[in-house]
Amino acid sequence: MTDPNFERRLEELLASDRVSRRRFLGRTAGAGLAVGGLGAFLAACGGVEGTADDANTATVATASHPKEAIAAWTFANWPLYMEKKLLTDFDKEFGGKVKYVEEINDNYEFFSKVRQQLQNGQPIGRDIVVLTDYMAQRWVKDGYAEPIDKKNVPNAANLVENLQTIAYDPERSYTLPYQSGAVGIGYNIKKTGRELTSIDDFFDPEFKGRVTLFSEPYDAASTVLIQQGKDPEKATIDELLEAIEVISQANDDGQFRRFTGNDYTTDLTKGNAWVCMAYSGDLVQLESDNPDLRFAYPEQGAVRFTDNMMMPAKVEHPYAAETMMNYLYEPQVAAKLAAYVNYISPVDGIKEILEQTDPEIASNELIFPSDEVAANLKNYPQLTPAEERQMREAMAQVTGA
Repeated sequence: MTDPNFERRLEELLASDRVSRRRFLGRTAGAGLAVGGLGAFLAACGGVEGTADDANTATVATASHPKEAIAAWTFANWPLYMEKKLLTDFDKEFGGKVKYVEEINDNYEFFSKVRQQLQNGQPIGRDIVVLTDYMAQRWVKDGYAEPIDKKNVPNAANLVENLQTIAYDPERSYTLPYQSGAVGIGYNIKKTGRELTSIDDFFDPEFKGRVTLFSEPYDAASTVLIQQGKDPEKATIDELLEAIEVISQANDDGQFRRFTGNDYTTDLTKGNAWVCMAYSGDLVQLESDNPDLRFAYPEQGAVRFTDNMMMPAKVEHPYAAETMMNYLYEPQVAAKLAAYVNYISPVDGIKEILEQTDPEIASNELIFPSDEVAANLKNYPQLTPAEERQMREAMAQVTGA
């Protein structure tokens, strides 16, 4: 059964005018989806080896997908998240015809669309889907993802070191990162009068009433945990609830103007808010339009979000999907994609390429964070569906969602 808070927020999302990929990156904008009946049993299919005992048990699996002629197949992604010429070039080089659909506007909305087929062990008619870590985790743990035949993706060796493993998929058996970004501090330096560098700045009384925080608890509560010196990926539900209580107390004191999804950009550009919890990719564009706007990776560390390429269980064209994954991990191709979407690429070696072809992109630390910053990016918490529901309900009480 779906939580009514989710249904209300989903209606708001669908009714709103989301005009760019960056507007979609709020992912859920604080929506709370209570998904019942998702078993932890990992069904064996398509050559899968391995099981998962519960929602926090990592799974290692292998698969064998024979090479075959590529015909028509389907790639489902977020809006404005692909350089379309790359798709045309792929078809010319490898044959077939990729049907590219920009239908993932929200992780939970998309999951609701295909959940029945996944639960019934049926193909969903998509060969690659791009899902954010916390939803990718759910698909892996519930047996809704097909393992990747790494023999067909030799370029996976180009994956940057700090993304080569993640708790829910330690060997990257099911997922390959598509693009990443960070949750940090967006601010107007003309309004703040100084550079901002710390998570503490969200709570500085100097900016009382001029601060916005994300309503999405994965982002907001994880950021508070980093402020407290904790690693969100290893956090317990009790620690997350304590972080939400910190946010609640500051909100009661009038610190926050409001809680937002991606609409924080409106407050920031209009000057209604001086300090905003922000996504790194958004600020690439906002800074180019207004030089007073800045983004800072907090000195304590920042939450990293990653969207992952995955194949659904019972995938119908696995070789085509894996050939595309391999293609997008070719450094020359990955460089073109990064220059278009302005997020952090998971492919090693593309900065050197862009230094020759697009020096401005190559020098942008929002797209190519320093080694020091990259080493201090933290992953989302690993929660069971019940814990996630508890976290979202607690945050909804604070935000009034």
